[in-house]
Amino acid sequence: QVHLVESGGGSVQAGGSLKLSCVASTYTDNGACVAWFRQAPGKEREGVAAISTGGGLTYAADSVKGRFTISRDNAKNTVYLEMNSLKPDDTAMYTCAAIPGGSWVACRALRKNDYSYWGQGTQVTVSS
Repeated sequence: QVHLVESGGGSVQAGGSLKLSCVASTYTDNGACVAWFRQAPGKEREGVAAISTGGGLTYAADSVKGRFTISRDNAKNTVYLEMNSLKPDDTAMYTCAAIPGGSWVACRALRKNDYSYWGQGTQVTVSS
């Protein structure tokens, strides 16, 4: 069982920055790829970024490419999402999810049904 806890959300003005953290209780011996998803009220959940088990491969959705950076510190079982140049459209509940032992192909596809474990989320609100 993997338990994920997010933190770092908050309220910022447009153009501001936030850094989200996702701490895992434990992963399997094979580690886990991790992704960030977001869901705004009335909208579908959207995959934002993904990172491979070792951290060497990353992917960001077009909507955030160049503004958001995903990274991880495996010694701390923590994945980060650094968000810069935030826009009001980035307002959403941000949730991290993991696929223990997952392939990069699966992780990068950001299909929510492929992700086995989910955190509770952290709210990000960007005002204009």
